Amino acid sequence: MRFALKVSYDGTLFEGWQIQPNGRTVQGELEKAASNVFGVPVKITGSGRTDAGVHAEGQVCMFDAQTTIPAAKLRECFNRLLPADVRVLKSVCAPQSFDCTRGAKRKTYRYTAYYAESDLPLLSRYAARIGQKPNLQKMRAEAELIAGEHDFKAFCASGSSAKTSVRTVYSAEVSEKKENGYLLYTVTVCGNGFLYNMVRIIAGHLFAVGCGVKEEKSVLAAFETGKRSLLGKTMPPQGLTLAGVEYGDPLFSADGR
Repeated sequence: MRFALKVSYDGTLFEGWQIQPNGRTVQGELEKAASNVFGVPVKITGSGRTDAGVHAEGQVCMFDAQTTIPAAKLRECFNRLLPADVRVLKSVCAPQSFDCTRGAKRKTYRYTAYYAESDLPLLSRYAARIGQKPNLQKMRAEAELIAGEHDFKAFCASGSSAKTSVRTVYSAEVSEKKENGYLLYTVTVCGNGFLYNMVRIIAGHLFAVGCGVKEEKSVLAAFETGKRSLLGKTMPPQGLTLAGVEYGDPLFSADGR
């Protein structure tokens, strides 16, 4: 039987999703819990990898197992064994043909930053600090240029194994709100897939444009030339959250999230 899980985790103390020879990982914690639930080793596959320090609100993973435990009850079984910084939000029985990696149609990421003169301990675990107030209108105008199908070669950090750098971004939006007297900025990007560090580079470029570090519409030259130097810096990992993964058919609820 094939099962799917919707998982949330605080990535602060993890070395990322994927199991590594040394270091604590989300996949490792889930497989450890699964082996205790089912009494045998269980391989758990995620919809994609998140890097060290990156969080998830709606990561999707799958595994095969033989059990009489109702699918909906597996959530409780896992959560009794998992550490406090990772939780299974939903557990369902999936079609045997379901592939959480190849079957993903859309992924949505959020990048959060706050404007302050010094680091704020109550925000810095889930957001990056920017020392200059950005121009929201400039950021939004640049974000509109990112939407669409483009060659995102310039938005990829070295070390990527992707066969092609062409991706489709369905939407790239920037919002601003005040929280506890400080301005928070959120860059939300939805696409059919992302290159290594792509969202963190998108966020870094939008903040660079908003702060006047990079010229407006410089993203167009980056698409044309593939030059990483035309874009802003890669933002740190703690501001990034995998918000959700969508599939062609509903999986966990009516909207598939």
